[in-house]
Amino acid sequence: MRQIILDTETTGLNARTGDRIIEIGCVELVNRRLTGNNLHFYINPERDSDPGALAVHGLTTEFLSDKPKFAEIAAPLRDFISDAELIIHNAPFDIGFLDAEFALLGLPSFSKNCGEVIDTLVRAKAMFPGKRNSLDALCDRFGISNAHRTLHGALLDSELLAEVYLAMTRGQESLVIDMIGESAASGDAHAPGVALDALELPVIVASDEELAEHQALLDGLDKSIKGTSVWRLQAVDAPSGASADSSQPA
Repeated sequence: MRQIILDTETTGLNARTGDRIIEIGCVELVNRRLTGNNLHFYINPERDSDPGALAVHGLTTEFLSDKPKFAEIAAPLRDFISDAELIIHNAPFDIGFLDAEFALLGLPSFSKNCGEVIDTLVRAKAMFPGKRNSLDALCDRFGISNAHRTLHGALLDSELLAEVYLAMTRGQESLVIDMIGESAASGDAHAPGVALDALELPVIVASDEELAEHQALLDGLDKSIKGTSVWRLQAVDAPSGASADSSQPA
């Protein structure tokens, strides 16, 4: 599965009144792993930023004056996100600006070029109702360091959001469980299965202390039923290179 974490910086808050995009950052995830294949553009918006927006991103008109215009980066951006699932914090804001930029060029809307859009702000509000769910707040909540973030930047914010997203979706929403659930729900006997051999799954080996506790538990079960518990009768294949469980009957 290919996912793109995307963020923008803009000259202001309202694309409908002429505000423009000045920076785009995209970070690629493939099967929930950062690939390092990222995309980043500074863009000349052909106008000044509002004072409030400038205080947030710090990208001056002078700095942006020699950067490419949106028309020059539209095609590589479209190609990069094509058919990928997008992950955005407060997605309506960024998608609204991107759709507006594509409309100015007479192109189909930006959102028609990508797959599903996941809004991490919506997910965060569902997970942590009544709490602050800004990117900074989520970084603090999940123990992700953003100490190096003094101003907002599209690429840096995308990198932070990638870590937040992985932390938010760890566990019951993992990629493997999602894929198995979708296949089972479809009821399609010919649906493609999960290629587990292509995934790097962690193998956690029990410690000596845990094995001793397990043995003691089985001893207690045997004693309580005055016989041999079913757990000792269940055959267990020992992993390659490991000795068989001493609790198995000879």
